Amino acid sequence: MTFSDYITEQKNTHMTHIEDKVLYGGVKGTREAILALRSLRDTFAGEHDGRVSVKWDGAPAIFAGTDPRDGEFFVAKKGIFNKNPKVYKTNADIDADTSGDLNAKLKQALAHLPALGIRGVVQGDFLFSSDDIQTKKIKGKSYITFHPNTIVYAVPADTEMAKEIKKAKIGVVWHTSYSGRTFETLKASYGVDVSKFKTTTNVWSQDAMLRDMTSYTMSSKDTEEVNGYLKQAGVLFNQIAGSTLRELESNQKLAQHIEQFNNTYVRAGTVVNDTRAHTRKLITWIKGKYQKEIDKRTTPAGKATQQKALNEILDFFSAKNQASLKKIFDLQKVIILAKLKLINILDRFNKISTFLKTKNGYKTTGSEGFVAIDQLGGDAVKIVDRMEFSYANFSPDILKGWQTSRRS
Repeated sequence: MTFSDYITEQKNTHMTHIEDKVLYGGVKGTREAILALRSLRDTFAGEHDGRVSVKWDGAPAIFAGTDPRDGEFFVAKKGIFNKNPKVYKTNADIDADTSGDLNAKLKQALAHLPALGIRGVVQGDFLFSSDDIQTKKIKGKSYITFHPNTIVYAVPADTEMAKEIKKAKIGVVWHTSYSGRTFETLKASYGVDVSKFKTTTNVWSQDAMLRDMTSYTMSSKDTEEVNGYLKQAGVLFNQIAGSTLRELESNQKLAQHIEQFNNTYVRAGTVVNDTRAHTRKLITWIKGKYQKEIDKRTTPAGKATQQKALNEILDFFSAKNQASLKKIFDLQKVIILAKLKLINILDRFNKISTFLKTKNGYKTTGSEGFVAIDQLGGDAVKIVDRMEFSYANFSPDILKGWQTSRRS
C-alpha cells in the first residue's frame, strides 16, 4: 500500500484517529491502520514518496471559493454542508449569522482571499489576522508568534518567513480541495496546490503537505523499533476474532462508547496499562452511564426504554468478545507506540517551532499531529499524540489563544 492524494468522496468534516479505525472499521479498517503505518515506515526508507500533511491547530475552519451556482466568491464555515448551504458573500451576510472574533475573521477572509484567485472550493484553517501577530522572546530567542487555538506557533524573528507573516493581513493553511457542480455533490480530495493561487502580501497562504517525504530518514534503531511494533500489531490482529471486529463495526454506538471511555484516560493524561482490567472497567462505565439515564426518567416506560438499550449494549460482552476486546486494546496500544515514534521523526522537520502557553511561561510541544492518506481504504486518518496535544486541548492549565480579551 502507498499513500495517494485521494481521500474520500465524503465531506472532510471529521477524521478518525488511526488507532480508532480498529473500533470503527472492522477487519478492513484494522488492516488499513496497520498498513498506513507500514507505508509511512517505507516512505522513510525511501521506497516511495508518501502523502502526509501537517495538522495545523487553526481556528476557525474556513471554506472559500466560487459558488458553483452563480460563480460568486464566498467564504463559509461548516454550514456549507447544511441542507441549505450557508455561505457568506457580503459583510451583511456575515453580520446576520455571526458575532465577535468569528465575525471579524470571516470579514477579513472575505476582504482578502479573493485576491488569491481560488478556483473551485477549498477548505483550511484560519491561523492569524494582523492583530494576532506578536513578537515574543521564548527561551531566550526572539520569535514572531501567533496563537490561534491550543498551540503557539513561533517563527524565528530574523527569517524571511517572519517578514512575510508581519506583512500579511491574515494567514490561512489549506488542506482540502472540493469539486462539483453543486454544494450537495462536492467531492473532497486531500491536498491543495497553493502554487496555482495568485500571490498577495496580504495573505500568508500555505498548504499542509509535507514535501519530498523520501528525504526523511529513520536511524537503524528507530527502524528496528517501529518494525517491532508493527510485528506485534500483526500478531495481535491475528488473535482478534473477526466476528468481534464485525460486531463493533456494525454497532457504531458501542464503538462510540468505547472511544468515549478511552478518552477519559486521554483527558486525565493517563495511559492504559492492564487491558484486561480496562475491559472490566469499560463495562462498569457503560452500566453507570445508562444508569444515569434510567434515573433521569420519571415514568416506568422511560426507564424500561433505557434499560433495554443498556441490555442490548451488554449483549456484546460475551466471554469471547471480552477476550477479543482485550486484544483490541492491546493492539491500540501498539499502534499508538508506533505512531508516536513516527510523529517524533516527522516533528524534526517542522520549520516552525511550537509551544504551549502556561501560567508559568512557555512549554515546548510537538505539532498537533499529521494526516496520512490511505489509498487502500480511501480515507484520511489522524496521527496525533493524544497524550500530549489532546490532553493539552482539554487541560485548564494550558492557556488557549481564544482566552484573551481581544478574542472574546
